[in-house]
Amino acid sequence: MMQEDEKEIRQLKNRLRDLAERSRLQGIYTFTGFLGPAEQEIFWQQEKELRSAGYLLNGGYEGADRVVIRFGSEEELGYEVPFPIACIRISPLQRKFADELSHRDFLGALMNLGIDRATLGDIRTGDDETYLFCLESIAGFLCENLTRVRHTDVRCVVTEEIGDMPRDVPETVCIQVQSLRIDAVLSRVYHISREKSMDLFREGRVYVNGRLCENNSRQLKAGETVNARGFGKFSLTGEPGKTKKGKLVVEAAVYR
Repeated sequence: MMQEDEKEIRQLKNRLRDLAERSRLQGIYTFTGFLGPAEQEIFWQQEKELRSAGYLLNGGYEGADRVVIRFGSEEELGYEVPFPIACIRISPLQRKFADELSHRDFLGALMNLGIDRATLGDIRTGDDETYLFCLESIAGFLCENLTRVRHTDVRCVVTEEIGDMPRDVPETVCIQVQSLRIDAVLSRVYHISREKSMDLFREGRVYVNGRLCENNSRQLKAGETVNARGFGKFSLTGEPGKTKKGKLVVEAAVYR
């Protein structure tokens, strides 16, 4: 299993180098498929050697977890090319009889179609409609073939209107900590022990602003977003105050 993981990492690193090199040598834009947080971290590990090609990350909307990387820049190439990302609005044919469908339900239905995960971005589920981001090359196939999710018949339509897309509404919490060490803040936000928060770092499950964080003593700053895989994500929303006993008081916007 470890060897397979290492092989996939090497393949992704080589793929990123090839795309950056093609962009530089041929004067064209090149694109990855959708990359998850762990795959994005592999990119950031190589960022210094890839930056000369120019790059931009986009998942179809601000704050996307899964993103496409485009190599090339308008400044260098003299022209602009949009990201090949489409958004599909999925709605039940009969809302009255529709199941309550989760992210897992939609992803399972998509995987059953034999879809490569790299062609799929975020899936934003709501009470009535779900928005799926995908590569343009697969959008037509999905609209024709994704007709049922669990026991619910659905309709798929490519859309550019994402204003009504379900958005995460954070819960504002106020915590007290001795310092803004990330392990201390994690422990207080998610009501877990310090040892449990340490496990998250050892398992490579903590990301700050999309970058893997292995330093559990890192000091967080206002506005930074922390993603703890398996728990959710949160952002510090302001500069900390102090209690009379010297503890720091800070607000966090927590996405469950």
